[in-house]
Amino acid sequence: MSTSASTQVAGVYHRRLGDALVTGLSDGYVDMGYTIFRNIPEEETKAILARDHRTSPPRISVNAFAVRMDSRTYLIDCGSADLMGPTCGRLPENLAAAGIDPASVDAVLLTHVHPDHSNGLTDAATGTRLFPNAEIIVHENEINHWFNDEAMAKAAERPRRRYFEAGRTQLKPYMAADRVKTFRKGEVLPGVTAIPIHGHTPGHAAYVVSRGGESMVVWGDTVHVPEIQVARPEVTMEFDTDPEAAAAARQMMFDMVVTDDMLVGGMHLHFPGFGHMRREAGRYSLVAEQWAFEV
Repeated sequence: MSTSASTQVAGVYHRRLGDALVTGLSDGYVDMGYTIFRNIPEEETKAILARDHRTSPPRISVNAFAVRMDSRTYLIDCGSADLMGPTCGRLPENLAAAGIDPASVDAVLLTHVHPDHSNGLTDAATGTRLFPNAEIIVHENEINHWFNDEAMAKAAERPRRRYFEAGRTQLKPYMAADRVKTFRKGEVLPGVTAIPIHGHTPGHAAYVVSRGGESMVVWGDTVHVPEIQVARPEVTMEFDTDPEAAAAARQMMFDMVVTDDMLVGGMHLHFPGFGHMRREAGRYSLVAEQWAFEV
């Protein structure tokens, strides 16, 4: 038996939601240091990760989700392209493995404009739209913030380059083609409702997909490291624009998911990114959905 295999099979996982097909797509992962956490001692972080048999320092999955229904194809977030290192940027090959031609994507819904969610929109070298027929749907606060020259001038060098400049590079070709649609809240596409969960970024949003009496919420960056932030929802991240608001939005989302018994799709849940939540004795836990061969 050969033991020479060095890579995994395609990062694609399909799931039915009523008469819709939802596909979890891996863009890869990124290994981060302990300094990404704002208000938890490093020793406690290490202890939680060790308890759950997780990589330490933490490894953060990067996922996107495709939704196919009514002969249309929607993509929720679009990966990081070449901005997050060699272990990311795998979305294009996984879209191909899932049978999704970028030209067939009717809309890309952005949870926010951070690079691991939006940097796959445009070829930065040429300005070519990588989803040439797609409309980009994003909360109006994201455009207002990342295109604010005063806010960009106040930002440190790294966020100015990776957030403001990269976000503008990705979105401008779609804006020039009048292919950007903004919202505040509510239904943004048939069967897709946006919920503002501001804090991580000024326009961070979740999307609830409802079909045939079934619903799931794609909650964006509600959690980055599930082992830490599910056990300790008050823990915030260095890249939260408003940490207090981000923590409050996380608590709200956890309560909604548990109360309504909703399926979750998370951009940073371990691939394939689907799960449920439960609450016992005032504490939350995340239960990964069981793998199934049949779609």
